[in-house]
Amino acid sequence: MGDAFCSDCKKHTEVVFDHSAGDTVCSECGLVLESHSIDETSEWRTFANESGDNDPVRVGGPTNPLLADGGLSTVIAKPNGTSGEFLSSSLGRWQNRGSNSDRGLILAFKTIATMSDRLGLVATIKDRANEIFKKVEDQKSSRGRNQDALLAACLYIACRQEDKPRTVKEICSVANGATKKEIGRAKEYIVKTLGLETGQSVEMGTIHAGDFMRRFCSNLGMNNQAVKAAQESVQKSEEFDIRRSPISIAAAVIYIITQLSDDKKPLRDISLATGVAEGTIRNSYKDLYPHLTKIIPNWYAKEEDLKNLCSP
Repeated sequence: MGDAFCSDCKKHTEVVFDHSAGDTVCSECGLVLESHSIDETSEWRTFANESGDNDPVRVGGPTNPLLADGGLSTVIAKPNGTSGEFLSSSLGRWQNRGSNSDRGLILAFKTIATMSDRLGLVATIKDRANEIFKKVEDQKSSRGRNQDALLAACLYIACRQEDKPRTVKEICSVANGATKKEIGRAKEYIVKTLGLETGQSVEMGTIHAGDFMRRFCSNLGMNNQAVKAAQESVQKSEEFDIRRSPISIAAAVIYIITQLSDDKKPLRDISLATGVAEGTIRNSYKDLYPHLTKIIPNWYAKEEDLKNLCSP
């Protein structure tokens, strides 16, 4: 039962859905309001005592335009889960003989999906990373390079292009052992390769300190008022010529905001949450210190409070 407007009754009435015919019928006058509706619910029921290995789904996943066959190829399953019977069967031998040109891409896309899930990235970033890797792979010049570093670099570029940047250290934490230097080299290689392909430089997007602020504050468990003050301070800091990386400025602003609050955070905790070295945070704090009266919001801290901060 549901509620819908009936054109005959000229009012909202209760409607009944006829599952066998796919019709939506007015319960008062019997008028068919909608016919041949598609039932998008599952065609089976799963009970608690049923085995999880028995998947009743009779359709595959969505098509993938990045794969040659659209991701609609068929893989012959192993009978009873034993590899011996599978290899001895004629179908199994033909399956192994056939070369799937997209096998490498499928594995790469799975790796990117795993890294994206571990970082909590949205699907648009994952899809963009897949597109970047496909373009690089089509150039046939990536053989011999560190595959994990390439995939991590694709994800890093995708985050930048979607205006949801992640630090190299964050990407490195899910890169299956690839180092920051390897990811950096892979990024330069991808930018150069795609630039030669398109004939123009690859747009990476501009990084701002505010892009990292909410995530860093969340990692430190800061309250809403402190987060708001930190975001306003970062925006005002862009008006000054502070020649530090956006990540370093974000870490220094968080350090200042926490020192002005009752819940002070030690420098070591801020370093761990932001991935910025303690010495770098101190140097960034030194550069920000002369502008504190113009950077820190008046509603958060008075000028007397700013004077109580330790001088760099």
